[in-house]
Amino acid sequence: MNKDSKIYIAGHRGLVGSAILKSLQEKGYQNLLLRTSSELDLRDSAQVAEFFAKEKPDVVFLAAAKVGGIVANNTYRGTFIYDNLMIQNNVIHESYRSGVQKLLFLGSTCIYPKECPQPMKEEYLLTGPLEYTNEPYAIAKIAGIKLCESYNLQYGTNYLSVMPTNLYGPNDNFDLEKSHVLPALIRKIHLGKALENADWETLRSDLKNLPIEGVDQNSTDAEITGILEKYGVKLKDGQVHVEIWGSGRPRREFLWSEDMADACVFIMEQLDFAQTCPDSDEIRNTHINIGTGKDISIAELAEQIKAEVGFQGSLYFNSSKPDGTLRKLTDVNKLHNLGWKHVKELEQGIRDIYSWYTSQSR
Repeated sequence: MNKDSKIYIAGHRGLVGSAILKSLQEKGYQNLLLRTSSELDLRDSAQVAEFFAKEKPDVVFLAAAKVGGIVANNTYRGTFIYDNLMIQNNVIHESYRSGVQKLLFLGSTCIYPKECPQPMKEEYLLTGPLEYTNEPYAIAKIAGIKLCESYNLQYGTNYLSVMPTNLYGPNDNFDLEKSHVLPALIRKIHLGKALENADWETLRSDLKNLPIEGVDQNSTDAEITGILEKYGVKLKDGQVHVEIWGSGRPRREFLWSEDMADACVFIMEQLDFAQTCPDSDEIRNTHINIGTGKDISIAELAEQIKAEVGFQGSLYFNSSKPDGTLRKLTDVNKLHNLGWKHVKELEQGIRDIYSWYTSQSR
């Protein structure tokens, strides 16, 4: 990959893709090919084939995906497996057909078994059952890894796969039904603070930017408090309580999205598929984990966010709701041995993402 390569970033408006776009621009890559989902439906094989035949990119970053938290993954199981399989199959296959020189496929550490030894090494892939709530999404991502490996082995392509840990950062999804845990906690605790202060200006400004089930800045006070209560932010006995799904015991690792993007560009600049292959007759587990190698409990995370936001109410952990996997910590030795390490620690990241989120509704 060089500075004049024609680079297609699939999913450039999302959390992952926008961070990769920013990283490439900052590093001097200017020949960037971008399409929104309304301009190019990556689930449509005919559209994707026409796009690649016409544009013929040199390099592809495959960051487009159907993503969400526990609720979304468990509710829309068919959508998650179908959309992700179609997106990656179409992009990877048409990359091969059009002669793309190099491709990076982005997956997720949810590919590892539910009872995976910790920290999770790349070699633990397919050694046990997956976590049920996100099994369809994980299976799709495993298929993407294997598609890249298989095309490399059969056709001599140069496709790499990376598995980032839980990401957060600018352009994250703060939809309370579909978001991941960290942005969901940021928003719920932010709304909790506004409710405890009877700060209706902040509440309406937030809902103007991101309505919840049709409740927006023009809704009545009763409608607003009703939808907040539905999503676990409620005023009771003079105090605001914020509900958090699960026991709070699960531990998670979090990586700033712009650090992840820097790792992706670094890998594409420094590594080829042949360098990821073990000295064995069986080529597998060539993907690379991207993470910090550090984790935190959901309860500790919530308390950190509470302190940063300045919320004075209480946090209620609803143990009747699913926890998901109890621990998910990546082994990042492969990445560290390549010479890359994350920069932003979680405490600063929480401060930065909260500042970014509140700036969006001003």
